Amino acid sequence: MPDLRMLEAILAGGRVDDAVFALRPDYRVLLVAVDGVVPGPRDQVSDTLLREAEAAAREWLHDRPVEQLPHVAAWRDAYRAFGAKPQRTRNSLEALLRRADSGLPRVNRLTDIYNAVSVLHQIPLGGEDLTRYIGPPRLIRASGTEPFDTVADGIDMIEHPAPGEVAWCDDAGVTCRRWNWRQARRTQLRDETTAALFILDALDPMTDEALAAAGADLVAHLTRLGPDVQAVHRLITAEQASAEGE
Repeated sequence: MPDLRMLEAILAGGRVDDAVFALRPDYRVLLVAVDGVVPGPRDQVSDTLLREAEAAAREWLHDRPVEQLPHVAAWRDAYRAFGAKPQRTRNSLEALLRRADSGLPRVNRLTDIYNAVSVLHQIPLGGEDLTRYIGPPRLIRASGTEPFDTVADGIDMIEHPAPGEVAWCDDAGVTCRRWNWRQARRTQLRDETTAALFILDALDPMTDEALAAAGADLVAHLTRLGPDVQAVHRLITAEQASAEGE
């Protein structure tokens, strides 16, 4: 059976550094940890959800470019604030929206669900294998020395974020570069993943209510992935972080 205390402890240790909130005081993150997932390949339900997301994206984008969607535009501004070029390094939401017309990727039930929810709620949403995490999740302004394991031209290698880059990390290194751009191989979801951490990133103009709705929709879909699935969540905001630091 899933250990709720373990999930709660992992989220309780999560934090967003003050330097990130100084960059974007409107930033909020909803962390969702789940355990008890029964692994499985994509199925008719997950495919139907992806098709719904593809149809929604086509409707939104039939008369305007993706960069004019309000939350995409906000994330482009956030990337510029720490020196990234959004035309070259697109946030995960924009990357998915740009693929929706030709078809979102089909990977496995777990990945397909969170990609569909990301598009349907227009929010960057990342998924990580919780069993491969070393310590709690932290969002930092990188020093430039943190290791990030990736693949380039088919070769495994270790890269490092640029100094000042916003990155998610654990005690072993970077788990996602440039806020929500590219995940590390070490913690990526796999076909055998049974416990996962999901990171839902929000900036104005997304409201707290819209962020909560995205999280609730995600959990609703995840709970069908096994009879014992349990989920916990935690919202981190600038106001909360300031109060905890007093």
